[in-house]
Amino acid sequence: MTGTHPLRSKRRRSALRTAAFMSPWLIGFTVFFVYPLLSTLYFSFTRYDGFRQPSFNGLDNWSYVFTDYPLFWPAMRNTLWLVLVMVICRVAFGLGIGLLITKIKTGAGIFRTLFYLPYLAPPVAATLAFVFLLNPGTGPVNTLLDAVGLPTPGWFTDADWSKPALTALALWGVGDLMVIFMAALLDVPKEQYEAAELDGAGAWARFRHITLPNISPIIMFAVVTGVIQAMQYYAQPLVAGKVAAGVIGGSGQQFEPGYPDKSTLTLPQLVYNLGFQRFDYGTACVVALVLFALSMAFTALLMRRRGGLIGAGE
Repeated sequence: MTGTHPLRSKRRRSALRTAAFMSPWLIGFTVFFVYPLLSTLYFSFTRYDGFRQPSFNGLDNWSYVFTDYPLFWPAMRNTLWLVLVMVICRVAFGLGIGLLITKIKTGAGIFRTLFYLPYLAPPVAATLAFVFLLNPGTGPVNTLLDAVGLPTPGWFTDADWSKPALTALALWGVGDLMVIFMAALLDVPKEQYEAAELDGAGAWARFRHITLPNISPIIMFAVVTGVIQAMQYYAQPLVAGKVAAGVIGGSGQQFEPGYPDKSTLTLPQLVYNLGFQRFDYGTACVVALVLFALSMAFTALLMRRRGGLIGAGE
């Protein structure tokens, strides 16, 4: 019994020391995450315009968003489409480019630079360039397609092609994933490839049973961060819709996002439109919480089912 009290005191001191070292992170986490999240939850049950005191209105905001707000479900479908299609394409394309460059014997540095440079372009400038390149009437892409006898899509002016055009823009700036995958691929032990070759394994078998299992944590990282980025996709679809619609004026113009036909509308655009253009902060908080819940659900599902990403390699 005599040693119990000193041991308890030692553990308490150790816990206090640990809390002291963690206090900067704990303060930042509380101030910049917990407090905003709780505030958003509170405002979602109120009628609040940012000027007058918020008044409690129960589930009215939630009911309006899910049943009466005409832009919510198109934005939800577009956001989920971007998560499922754009993220998968970016990861596959980034991995493919990384594999290709690691196999190049001469000029790998030049190709690496060429593929990485588009990632450094500012998002708005890159989107503007893509809209003009894919202009259905005067853009060089459609001019080239027409010259070789291929169909010429409407791209950002066609609701069926606007999201594929945004995906092409995302693939153009895939340099960040390429660099990450290249670093992971270069860390795969060469002895495993040599042993597999001695056993008669082909290229696909080596990729499936050696490459994929070794880089699976990097694939998981790329998918999770890609989902989070897709959930925050705001500037590119908004700029593309505005330019394609001919709305390129200053801040005094009102623009309903989603052109053409709500095909480029995303949940982050609704948050901004409701909160900072319509001053309906309660409804904007509902959409923000839905966005947060979706991000957490996708991340939790991916972390729980991470083996499914490389099931073919096991």
